[in-house]
Amino acid sequence: MTETLIARLRAIAGEAHVHVGARATRRFRTGYRYGDGEIAAAVQPGSLVEQWRVLQACVEADVAVILQAANTGLTGGSTPFGTGYDRPIVIINTMRLKRIDLIRDGAQVLCLPGATLESLERKLKPLGREPHSVIGSSCIGASVTGGICNNSGGSLVQRGPAFTQLALFARVNEAGRLELVNHLGVELGETPEAILARLDAGTYGASDIHDENGAWASDREYATYVRDIEASTPARFNADPRRHYEASGSAGKIAVFALRMDTFVAEPQEQVFYVGTNDPAVLQQIRRHVLGQFQHLPIAGEYMHSDAFRAAQTYGKDLFVFIRRFGSVNVPRAFAAKSWFDGVTEALGLGKSISDHLLQRVSKLLPEHLPQRLIDYRDRYTHHLILRTGGEGIAEMRDYLSSVFTTGLAAPHGGFLECTEDEGKAALLNRFVSGGAVVRYRAVHRDRIEDIVALDVALPRDTRDWFETLPPEIDKQIALKFYVGHFLCQVMHQEYLVHKGVDCEALEHAILETLEARGAEYPAEHNVGHLYEAKPALKAFYRQLDPTNSFNPGIGKTSRLRGWAAVETTGDGSAEACACEGPVHLR
Repeated sequence: MTETLIARLRAIAGEAHVHVGARATRRFRTGYRYGDGEIAAAVQPGSLVEQWRVLQACVEADVAVILQAANTGLTGGSTPFGTGYDRPIVIINTMRLKRIDLIRDGAQVLCLPGATLESLERKLKPLGREPHSVIGSSCIGASVTGGICNNSGGSLVQRGPAFTQLALFARVNEAGRLELVNHLGVELGETPEAILARLDAGTYGASDIHDENGAWASDREYATYVRDIEASTPARFNADPRRHYEASGSAGKIAVFALRMDTFVAEPQEQVFYVGTNDPAVLQQIRRHVLGQFQHLPIAGEYMHSDAFRAAQTYGKDLFVFIRRFGSVNVPRAFAAKSWFDGVTEALGLGKSISDHLLQRVSKLLPEHLPQRLIDYRDRYTHHLILRTGGEGIAEMRDYLSSVFTTGLAAPHGGFLECTEDEGKAALLNRFVSGGAVVRYRAVHRDRIEDIVALDVALPRDTRDWFETLPPEIDKQIALKFYVGHFLCQVMHQEYLVHKGVDCEALEHAILETLEARGAEYPAEHNVGHLYEAKPALKAFYRQLDPTNSFNPGIGKTSRLRGWAAVETTGDGSAEACACEGPVHLR
């Protein structure tokens, strides 16, 4: 059956775009940080019609399907994860489908499933507009669709996480039949292939676009929501039902063909302020005043601990320099080349970290890449806050920080820089290469690092004591802690490089217990992937979207079996599939 399916996929997408075998599929089945497993094939359709036909073939062959775009996720959510599946898996990679259409004079965009944030940012720049996110994951080629499906982003305080109610997608219904749902707000035809062929051709006009019963193309309430600093719930987190709507938050439980989203007016003038302090209460004082009292919200507010600064400076240096010299548009190609090289060395029995060792050695030969004033702050202060402001908010921030650190209570405990353009860009880029620096550190120190325990945490908006202090029995198991985050919304990325021999799963559970005691929600924006257990409301949302469990089975530590069947242990110790609630049952 698998051979018949592969032959059919090749007839649809072309032999060059159907990848079979361990070497050929490695870059598709292996996650950026986590995730790997056996797949029957990886397919890269060249049109929306091809994507539909590939889906039809997979559903008829009764295989599991994982929709994948840039494969830059941090929790393994776009790859298989180990074993335990009851069907072969086919990955459908959408990165050949990258077109972006500007609609309504650029106030909105329509993106095909492989469009990247970086390409969207470049397309909007001549219009003086921006997408929902312009920093962070855009550096490593993340897709627009991946952001929507995971409610990612949100570092831009005025816009919030990626969200839309306007989507064109396919699902497998309760009867096991594939159906196309057009909630894009664009009249394209009646039958699936007619709709998709017209969208492939781009032959729709302004008269075909409508408001789809007032559906939203962004989170219109977020700027008000994040300002409520007395609320006992986080500003945003992946299990929040407010942002679950069809494609938004779907985590690959449907197959997205197109998304329609709002764009935003770019600030013509920006200024970055860099705050340093040794007292975390000072940063909380700033956060509460800015959100509670400022007339103009900042564009972003990024936190970085000095240890994370040092690690990013050392282990993210080559990525920093690469982006500065060649642009973020070329980063996906560089990652693909690295993945190919790692596959070769792994096949030769040399391991898969030789490239990391080589790149790290090369980076040591490069001159210092960070401005001296930032390095001075690294040595002087433990806690760093990067405030990106624009327009009238620049003067408002300058005046406030001057009062805080000149005559205010914080004066003895810190200071701030009004960055030059180069300092501001360097500060933000150093913050956002920290994610890759963690992976690099693990790769080159495998002799003493067991693995990474990575937590993506949303603290309640009223939290004042925000900085984590772990109990000694937990702390002693950790070699290095990376603390960074989107500070104004109190979303923290807490990553722990664990000493060799430590039980990472047990350590994670111990840390999560401390977070639950503080009222935190997790994950905040990286979604559950295969690392977190989806909470009941999120599981219910996934089952509503995908009642037969055809797409991305096992996500959020849910069932990997047809019809959401559970695996139970029988009296003799063997395992068997048993029926669980759902339209399809296995005995």
